[in-house]
Amino acid sequence: MRWPASLVAGSGTFAVIAACALLGPAIAPFPFDEMNIMARFLPPGATHWFGTDEFGRDVLSRLLFGARLSLLMGLGATLFCLLAGVPLGLAAGYYGGRVDEAIMRLIDLVISVPPILMGILILSMTPPNPWKTAIAVGIIYVPIMVRLTRAVTLEIASEEFVLAARARGERAWYILGAEILPNAWPPIIVESALRITFAIMLGAALSFLGLGVHPPASDWGLMIAEARPFIAEAPWVAIAPGVVLCITVIAVNLIGDGLREILDPRLKRGRG
Repeated sequence: MRWPASLVAGSGTFAVIAACALLGPAIAPFPFDEMNIMARFLPPGATHWFGTDEFGRDVLSRLLFGARLSLLMGLGATLFCLLAGVPLGLAAGYYGGRVDEAIMRLIDLVISVPPILMGILILSMTPPNPWKTAIAVGIIYVPIMVRLTRAVTLEIASEEFVLAARARGERAWYILGAEILPNAWPPIIVESALRITFAIMLGAALSFLGLGVHPPASDWGLMIAEARPFIAEAPWVAIAPGVVLCITVIAVNLIGDGLREILDPRLKRGRG
């Protein structure tokens, strides 16, 4: 099987970023929170490859440390979105009637609130924490996963093998878990890959607003926020996390495009 170029490029790039996040503390040239006022705002050079910030901290070391938090927030939010959205979408699509009406009205209520405002409302109730940020972002994207899963379930539920399972008297949980869910995974997987990019971006935006991690800890959104007052004096402090964030989002989008090309039967027929 020939893998799509987008999947190969995206997976390779994301693998490098994930490896850097995993090995960050071990490969970082300096401790991420080590301050040296005498070395503040040093431009990129041989000692500090990405320069230093207003406290003389090494930008590369903070990028490597922040990669772990940024990716964990994005992946954690997507996992929460799957765990909450897929069961609700299956129930709404399979049972219909009042169950569908109740779930979809709740989803309409959640989706009517702008994502940033929803994140602020959730995180303002308790002290900021990376996992709370991940859950807040996950809640924001649950409605999209519910709608997708419901639409796929409605389509699959009319197939002959599902009707045959009903005729045999199989229980609803068996039909949902053994008949519908395995056939619903391809579009769900593709959507999940794309959700990761939105989750990383929204998590960075919330950290930029001060609702993510707190100093001296760091993620990419917080690094950009801290560098904003010094953008004219030391632009590299903001450019480095911004570029890494963009590369990560592009890599995950390429993975999503490649997965869609593999899993979408319409695209398979087009290639054939």
